[in-house]
Amino acid sequence: MAKMNAFYAQSGGVTAVINASACGVIETCRKHKDKIGKVYAGRNGIIGALTEDLIDTSKESAKAIAALRYAPAGAFGSCRYKLKSLEQNKREYERLIEVFKAHNIGYFFYNGGGDSADTCWKVSQLAEKMGYPIKAIHVPKTVDNDLPITDCCPGFGSVAKYIAIATREASFDVASMAKTSTKVFVLEVMGRHAGWIAAAGGMAVDNEHNIPIVILFPEVEFNQEKFLAAVKEKVEKFGYCTVVVSEGCHYPDGKFLAEAGTRDAFGHAQLGGAAPVVANMIKEALGYKYHWAVADYLQRAARHIASKTDVDQAYAVGKAAVEFALKGYNSVMPTIVRVSDKPYKWKIGMAQLKDVANKEKMMPRSFITADGFGITPKCRAYLSGLIKGEDYPPYKDGLPNYVRLKNVAVPKKLKDDFQL
Repeated sequence: MAKMNAFYAQSGGVTAVINASACGVIETCRKHKDKIGKVYAGRNGIIGALTEDLIDTSKESAKAIAALRYAPAGAFGSCRYKLKSLEQNKREYERLIEVFKAHNIGYFFYNGGGDSADTCWKVSQLAEKMGYPIKAIHVPKTVDNDLPITDCCPGFGSVAKYIAIATREASFDVASMAKTSTKVFVLEVMGRHAGWIAAAGGMAVDNEHNIPIVILFPEVEFNQEKFLAAVKEKVEKFGYCTVVVSEGCHYPDGKFLAEAGTRDAFGHAQLGGAAPVVANMIKEALGYKYHWAVADYLQRAARHIASKTDVDQAYAVGKAAVEFALKGYNSVMPTIVRVSDKPYKWKIGMAQLKDVANKEKMMPRSFITADGFGITPKCRAYLSGLIKGEDYPPYKDGLPNYVRLKNVAVPKKLKDDFQL
């Protein structure tokens, strides 16, 4: 069979290490020039494929591609766009085939979370349903850590490290002011349905750092009375308290504390604002002075303090995706398989996309303390290896020196008449 080109794209919310996966994909493709031609990246995810807005990564030097390992965010642009089913929008799939044929693309690597896995799964069916040979491999990524089957998701370890550090440092700050000023600090973190990131706040506590922390998980229905009692108990005992609240924290009726009344491109409720809700609740009920913060993009963009484990895993799944495709696999995803906790060891495994798409992995109840406000030793053992190690980017004049690619466009070969 003639040598075909590859298409790579990034989807959904980016992470501190998604570009390490891009590096893994592109470098591995370049090592197999006898089997894979050029690597085209989609500008702004799958939208780049639909609009024939492709980037020629062969125009980038080996040094620039290698530097992606240290760069945060999405080097080629991301998107929130989910393909409908073939039956609902056949024209989208016809367009993909037109673009793939025009540019001799036979490999599809889609780097994202659950919704992206669904898109990749649908693309993988093109060969069977529409007679076009394509090897579609999903490259896992999500700070939410909620993809099934894989032990963890690239992107999560670095967010967990950032939140654990931020929680510890902010707690030191609050403790120093508690006598005459602030007694409660509230930190809001990402996590719509799964509380993995919130759990990382619990890692701020260890045998040498006895910090009073209350965590609010999406997996535990919010009980205002019990929550306020827990905060009061911490403040009376320690003089202060730090609260880590997941944006997905919700009341028993399912309504989010942070629900803004709007929805994103995937139809998910737009969240943001749990921290001020919780902080004001504490002020009104207990009278404590507070400060609050929303980690927001800071937590997922913090490449300067990324977990080395996370960087290594992100690169490894990108590399494995290419290797799987070259072995003839289709509609699969590289996974992280935990070999041991102490010391933390892992290897690459494989999952079928039909078992991954549109499924979420919540925190097991055994990871949350009986009172619902903390993490158990079992959870601590799980998180410990994921946040270990430092892999600092190069610095220049006191700041991280991140690569910016040229992102040279591939000349279009089709009529520009496709409308999203």
